[in-house]
Amino acid sequence: MALLEVHDLVTEFPTRKGVVRAVNGVTFDLERGEILAVVGESGSGKSVTSLSIMGLLQKPGHVTGGSITFDGKDLLAATEAEMEQVRGGQISMIFQEPMTSLNPVYRVGDQIVEAIRTHSDMDKKSAWARAVEMLRVVGIPSPEERARDYPHQMSGGMRQRVMIAMALSCDPKLLIADEPTTALDVTIQAQILDLIYKLRSEFNMAVLLITHDLGVVSEVADRVVVMYCGQVVEEGEKFELFEHPLHPYTLGLLESIPRLEDEESERLYMIRGSVPNPLSMPSGCPFSDRCERCLERCRHECPELSTVPGTTRRVRCFLYEDEAEVRRAVAATEAAHEVKARLEAEERERIERAMRSAGRARRTARGAQDATTEEGAR
Repeated sequence: MALLEVHDLVTEFPTRKGVVRAVNGVTFDLERGEILAVVGESGSGKSVTSLSIMGLLQKPGHVTGGSITFDGKDLLAATEAEMEQVRGGQISMIFQEPMTSLNPVYRVGDQIVEAIRTHSDMDKKSAWARAVEMLRVVGIPSPEERARDYPHQMSGGMRQRVMIAMALSCDPKLLIADEPTTALDVTIQAQILDLIYKLRSEFNMAVLLITHDLGVVSEVADRVVVMYCGQVVEEGEKFELFEHPLHPYTLGLLESIPRLEDEESERLYMIRGSVPNPLSMPSGCPFSDRCERCLERCRHECPELSTVPGTTRRVRCFLYEDEAEVRRAVAATEAAHEVKARLEAEERERIERAMRSAGRARRTARGAQDATTEEGAR
């Protein structure tokens, strides 16, 4: 059984003009120790999905259908008291802007201590020691001193590290990271991503990464879920999706990424049109008006999310009812796995060469040291 199972999730927001279905039949699983990225444009339902899992939806938003199962427990049937134990203790979340998540009038160490003591029976002294240790784990220098700082005394990158330290302080099984690098400069982004990737293994936890940045996905994700207008339109392993996207929307997202090798005169690709009004969604595929491969039936019928025969990939598109398209998808998926295997083999060989080189250097150093010792003995 997967650690997290989201099945046919529906989340709605009643408004004066009608009901907005922000999440519409979302289904995915997350395995223990896995990093799953959920990507899509703003308004695609990524963050609402994560807030639905955490039980943090603001009224009048509410879940109207589907199921969310975490470690065998039905979260939608849990009481608020039970969810308070799950949040922070078993599932932790870090948000896009840490300055609005941290209390400006409390020292950061005290805020971590509060999170620890909420979910454990530690005394204040032990909890403070744990808070300082977690600040050290996430790479904050002089953690004993910085624990006494207020949020405004820290940079954006350090505040995000504090949020990660707080999120991991109770050893959660699942970390939800909602756009964790958006407000940070590129150098700090890379450091935060490296930190999340390293801590995933160190704490043996799963990570649900919410982002619109495919560069972030390429760095750390194992699998990718692509969302559009509240629906999952494609799901697959990272290498599969980047090497050969199946859904026209996923292809458009990847084509929109600037590339250094492009000619200066070449215009950046842009997906035509705009996201439909959530109060007046089309009767067919939500992407049909923007799709360059739109079929007539796409305007009247909405395809189901289904597995492409011969693969483990899922896509919501009528194109893959055609046998020729399926054959191309299978061949491309196999080619993607060959690329992945080759790159992994090259990486293993690089590491082995480095280890052999380090071993030779150590033996040479020991030999020189022994010779020096013998010379001194004479």
